[in-house]
Amino acid sequence: MNMNTFIVILGWSITVILLILFTPRSKIRHAIVIFFFKQFLTWILGLTVAEFGLIEYPVRSFANATKSSFDFEYFIYPAFCVIFNLHYPESKDVSKQFMYYFSYCSVLTLIEAVVEKYTDVITYIHWAWYITWITFFITFYASRKFYLWFYKLDGSSNKS
Repeated sequence: MNMNTFIVILGWSITVILLILFTPRSKIRHAIVIFFFKQFLTWILGLTVAEFGLIEYPVRSFANATKSSFDFEYFIYPAFCVIFNLHYPESKDVSKQFMYYFSYCSVLTLIEAVVEKYTDVITYIHWAWYITWITFFITFYASRKFYLWFYKLDGSSNKS
């Protein structure tokens, strides 16, 4: 097994473990809604970015089906969004909530930048790490707003 395949398998493995550990049984329905909404967003955006040649994914699952990364756009990133939303610090002040967004976006961007630099899993063509960070922020925000709307939550408590 080469290093690139190992990275993809490691990404899937870590993500599955994190989902199991950080998704409460009582919130599985919430997790599914968040996951599907994020898949909707990232699949469209990921396909657009790949088709316009902004990013390439030289190593990917289903290489004959899509230029986008099925692994990241359709599983890993939506799974992290589930964890993000289910553990969102609703009762904290706005600065702590912003730092929550900032932390998630920064860690995921850092991981992607390292993977881009040292592997063939992703290649930036007309892209940069800060665009990744911004798109993470926007899509996390959109998923948060959708989640609150879907479950008719006010954002100050997550008791449903």
